[in-house]
Amino acid sequence: MNRLLMTLCLAASLSAANVLAADYVNKDILISAEEAVKLIGNPKVMFVSGDNEDIYKLGHIKGSVEMYAHHLHHSEIDGEMHCAPLYRCVDDAQLTIGKKGISNDMTVIAYDDFKGPNATGVYSFFDSYGHKNIKVLNGGRAAIMAVDPAQKEYDALNKDLKALTKGQKDSKEKLKTAVDADKATLEASIGQAQNDMTALKVKMTEVEKRLLVVKGDENVTAKTYKIDPKNIKYSAIADKNEVKHAMEDILKNGKKSKFIIIDSRGLAEIIGERKMDNVARGGHIPGATFIEWSQISDADKKMSFKSADEIQKVYDNYGVTKDKTIYAYCQVGAGRGSEHITALQLLGYKNVKVFTGSWDVWGNDMNLPIKR
Repeated sequence: MNRLLMTLCLAASLSAANVLAADYVNKDILISAEEAVKLIGNPKVMFVSGDNEDIYKLGHIKGSVEMYAHHLHHSEIDGEMHCAPLYRCVDDAQLTIGKKGISNDMTVIAYDDFKGPNATGVYSFFDSYGHKNIKVLNGGRAAIMAVDPAQKEYDALNKDLKALTKGQKDSKEKLKTAVDADKATLEASIGQAQNDMTALKVKMTEVEKRLLVVKGDENVTAKTYKIDPKNIKYSAIADKNEVKHAMEDILKNGKKSKFIIIDSRGLAEIIGERKMDNVARGGHIPGATFIEWSQISDADKKMSFKSADEIQKVYDNYGVTKDKTIYAYCQVGAGRGSEHITALQLLGYKNVKVFTGSWDVWGNDMNLPIKR
């Protein structure tokens, strides 16, 4: 396929993906599994898993690389980020991206298992540095597996293999107490099951070569990546000083404040019962609004986001309106915090920012107030 045809195919696939997001204001953030599968193997596209290395090795989209969302921001042991609000200093970010085989002209498709936070962490990371073509795969790895014919074939064969294995095991147990008249029948059954299992395994090995989600290590050739400081989107990220200013305004003006700070974590983290090992204090930012990220992700349908109407109702219930500047945080920012910010972007909210570093930064700064 020549370069022009490849480019046209890529453009057509991304355009068709907009149909998926018809109910969102910003239709170009998400891409469906049906459209994403057409781009697997395209040298101008890199799928990036936001899940950790162990999960990646157990199953990842063929040809993709791993950039664990919780490791995207760089801070010292005390939570200090040297180039805040940037996730990483520019030179560090360039090396981090380049060593994953990603160049500036590539379309990056961020994904995770299906839930969304780790995929949006990757999305926020690239978006903040001004990468031009960045998408979130709605439904992640699970959605790709669901539309992969080879995966369906493999799963059916595996189901048959498990049934044969169980049947053979049962026959072996019966053989221990069988009388002579039944032994020959059981032994024949066990032998036939073994033959059938061997044949199934051969077939599964052949089908496995065609799977779109595979196991194993990353295989990547490093490239050169350059960040233009003029393209950095400071409008999408915030540091602790900016969030502190918002907190003070919220504590002073309450619901009349022009700011909202969303804490996307679970109750145990909010009350300080659970925290990261490297963070000195547990708790939450005073004045924060508690909206756990799971209210945005669609666990029932295994999609990274609920519909626009469903998400909007959640924000309406908490008074998260478009006239306010909104910050979201979690333990590190790239994850549950970015899930909220990406959802707000999907709905057309303009002034929304990930608090990069999040509780890793705030909880370690003894000069900042906390509440439990």
